[in-house]
Amino acid sequence: MAIFQYDIKRMLAYSSIAQIGYMTLGISLNSHAGLSAGILHMFNHALMKGALFMVMGAVVYRTGSAYLNDFRGLGRRMPWTMAAFVLGGMSLIGFPLTAGFISKWILVEATIEAGWWPVTGIVLIGSLLAVIYLWRVIETAYFNPRHEIEHGTDEAPLSLLFPMWILVGANIYFGIDTSIPLDMAERAATLLISGGTL
Repeated sequence: MAIFQYDIKRMLAYSSIAQIGYMTLGISLNSHAGLSAGILHMFNHALMKGALFMVMGAVVYRTGSAYLNDFRGLGRRMPWTMAAFVLGGMSLIGFPLTAGFISKWILVEATIEAGWWPVTGIVLIGSLLAVIYLWRVIETAYFNPRHEIEHGTDEAPLSLLFPMWILVGANIYFGIDTSIPLDMAERAATLLISGGTL
């Protein structure tokens, strides 16, 4: 459904359904690795989708629109905002060195450990589908000619860019140094599996 949306806020909302599916899958594996992956992905999803929705807030603030056609030329007119969209989108897809990669990698390992090979394939296909719907936005913003909009458009104010880039930075940081969120997820999984006693 996300692939066919022209309202980008709605596209991201449909994307969240898929991400929640990954979390649910981790829990349904009924294993320490699966539960750790589900909890970790919940944390990482908050980082990546928080950044992407903040991008949308900045775009709507400047253009008055969240529709795909109104993203034409925004890569040049709002370079910092759209760069945040690209990096947040890479984490959503699961590119290496992003937080999204870590939780999806652990989830794939957990499905393989459980012998759920078809489900492993579904997780990978889901990530490829994310490439399709995010690329539509990137292509429109960077490779389509400027589209005249009634409201003047320029870069988002610092008050919007600063928190947005904190979340983007966290996506990169926790994709490189996974120790804190991974340790917390594993501890939580251990606590849940042991019935609340360590």
